[in-house]
Amino acid sequence: MQAIDVQQLTKTFRVSKNREGLSGALKDLFHREYREIEAVKSISFQIPQGEICGYIGENGAGKSTTIKMLTGILMPTSGHIRVNGFIPFKDRERFVQGIGVVFGQRSQLWWDIGVIESFQLLKKVYRVPEREFRSRLDELVERLRLGDLLSRPVRKLSLGQRMRCELVASLLHRPSILFLDEPTIGLDIVVKSEIRDFLKDMNREHGTTILLTTHDLQDIEALCSRVIMLDDGKVIYDGGLDELKQRWSKGKEIQFQFGKPTPLPLLQGLTAGIGVEWKAENEVTATMWVPNEVNVSEALARVVGGADIRDIKIFETNTDDIVREIYSSGSAASPAVSASGHTEEKKEPVLR
Repeated sequence: MQAIDVQQLTKTFRVSKNREGLSGALKDLFHREYREIEAVKSISFQIPQGEICGYIGENGAGKSTTIKMLTGILMPTSGHIRVNGFIPFKDRERFVQGIGVVFGQRSQLWWDIGVIESFQLLKKVYRVPEREFRSRLDELVERLRLGDLLSRPVRKLSLGQRMRCELVASLLHRPSILFLDEPTIGLDIVVKSEIRDFLKDMNREHGTTILLTTHDLQDIEALCSRVIMLDDGKVIYDGGLDELKQRWSKGKEIQFQFGKPTPLPLLQGLTAGIGVEWKAENEVTATMWVPNEVNVSEALARVVGGADIRDIKIFETNTDDIVREIYSSGSAASPAVSASGHTEEKKEPVLR
């Protein structure tokens, strides 16, 4: 069964035009003109139960509008949605029992009361039995280390503390689907890592389906095997993250630090005929560019067998670079460009 089933989903907003000048303002008072903006344009996708899927796009691409339709906040202009078998904007009372939602910039907790009191109120909203509530709360509080925070008013929590409490609030009623909209925005790297680990555990242990929208592509790399990419309200890529990297990656750079001065002609001779390129940085440091079509293991083996190596670093085009290039090209179906100019690419160390 599909946890989320979206078919030809469209959302159009009617927005008023503002005419210029005093005469325009007077005209607007008596006869307002409108224009239509299509925020989401006939998108279709399915997410099976238990999957963690990244939903990414630039500002204004339609991500938040989609999430609001999937959670029943907005009604689609056209198309069909089923989430856990329900139509979100029609079956509200039964539908919300099976979903949890975390909006990174909005809170579902009450600002001036203690965290535990917010949890108690949410227990009543979701009609969670007392025994089940206590069991679930104890589990979540222990996992997210919130014991010292339960009596504090929400307004006195740090951003990281509040976000951990938001996650508990969204999971108290054991939803099968969790919608996360920018859950790590503004958080430091330690808290981000804790939240990512927690989400992976929830998915693995309870089979929780997660749809994640974020601008932090490290969240996507840490959590998601699948990515849906949106641009101007349309899906331009839906598939595996590894496939996306493979399609768009320009190859790898391998930096060698040698134990003694190693001339470039020697290195070029070791790798002759396999299609790699060399660049010397100094007498004991050189970089080998390995295109995707070249076997990295073979290239490494040739150098390791013929030179005195002290250290190796491997760099590859990171996800941020790939997504940025896809948006600049306007299509995720385009093949990666040639390797020329690769030395100017931003790289991310993956092995030391």
